Amino acid sequence: MDPTICTQDLTRTYDGTAVVDSVTLTVRRGRVCALLGHNGAGKTTLVRMLSTLTRPTSGIASIAGHDVVTQPDAVRRHTALVGQAASVDERLSGRDNLVLFARLRGRDKASATARAGELLERFGLSDAAGRPVRTYSGGMRRKLDLAAALVDDPTVLFVDEPSTGLDRRARRDLWHDLRALADAGTTILLTTQHLEEADALADDVVILRQGRVVAAGTIGEIRRLAGEPRMELREPSLEDVYLTLTATEVTA
Repeated sequence: MDPTICTQDLTRTYDGTAVVDSVTLTVRRGRVCALLGHNGAGKTTLVRMLSTLTRPTSGIASIAGHDVVTQPDAVRRHTALVGQAASVDERLSGRDNLVLFARLRGRDKASATARAGELLERFGLSDAAGRPVRTYSGGMRRKLDLAAALVDDPTVLFVDEPSTGLDRRARRDLWHDLRALADAGTTILLTTQHLEEADALADDVVILRQGRVVAAGTIGEIRRLAGEPRMELREPSLEDVYLTLTATEVTA
């Protein structure tokens, strides 16, 4: 199967310094690939190049067979980006936000309204659909942001630091939504600094340090780099008890 995301020696320099340095990776359809690394590792810059927001200095990259430099319009038709900052308008209702995004993507009013209703139902936001987004919790806003990115069922979804600012419960709910998208065939490339997030979501992991790939492989291969399994016994924390009492079923 041809990769949905493919790069070869992709590089971006600023003032002679490589922020992304000769990155080569492939991600197949329906896989979740986590870009893992500290702030400044090059994760966001790599996503910006793949989503056509930043032009590479050298190297090549393609999305669904389309070159990000020579075929940017085709790449944009196949992709959507959920950034760290919410892209929705806090003054509008959840429904109006989704209708607006659908209209901007070329849908007529009837189609946009129908699609907004489908997405609100899908992400459990129907009851809050008529409320201004400023009244939403952080988790609800993140779900709405994700819904807005899906008005056209993108082939590839880029998610930059998906759980930033979310509490533990909202984070796990969001992970469930992202995993369901991948299981339905969407290819997801996400950036994160959190090992727990990568472990919960990713099929594949790429670890970046100072713009270069220092390790890459399936989640199992990356785990094995840490050596033999170890077992640690500890007393349950208050957080453990809280999660047990309030847990919802999450499909890994």
